[in-house]
Amino acid sequence: MAATQDPIPPEALPPRWGLADCRDERFTYRHSRPPIELIAEATTADRSHPGLGLCRCWELRYRYFLADRAVSESIGRVSTQRAAIDGLLECMHRIHDTVSTADDPFAVREVLHSVSLSALVPSGMPASSK
Repeated sequence: MAATQDPIPPEALPPRWGLADCRDERFTYRHSRPPIELIAEATTADRSHPGLGLCRCWELRYRYFLADRAVSESIGRVSTQRAAIDGLLECMHRIHDTVSTADDPFAVREVLHSVSLSALVPSGMPASSK
């Protein structure tokens, strides 16, 4: 991904979502109300099965803000940056569709725990070109 290119094009974002931070191995999207951030960050794949041969993966997290502190929780891990982008976009749409007027971070938490990242795992090896 080019340094000047957003991971998710602005026109693909649901309303009230925007890019808050973008680095080589981390990007954050922020929602205005309820105040929440979705974060994708490259990390070591220390908990993956050794047979998979993964040394790095992407962790998806969300952060919500209480009166005097920020709370961060994991959504899950995926194997590629593309899967991380797709996962964040799915989370954004799920929040937008389900928690449209709620200002309750716990309602957002329930929605995010229902997102299945397993759908973002490739189903097989790509076909080789002949």
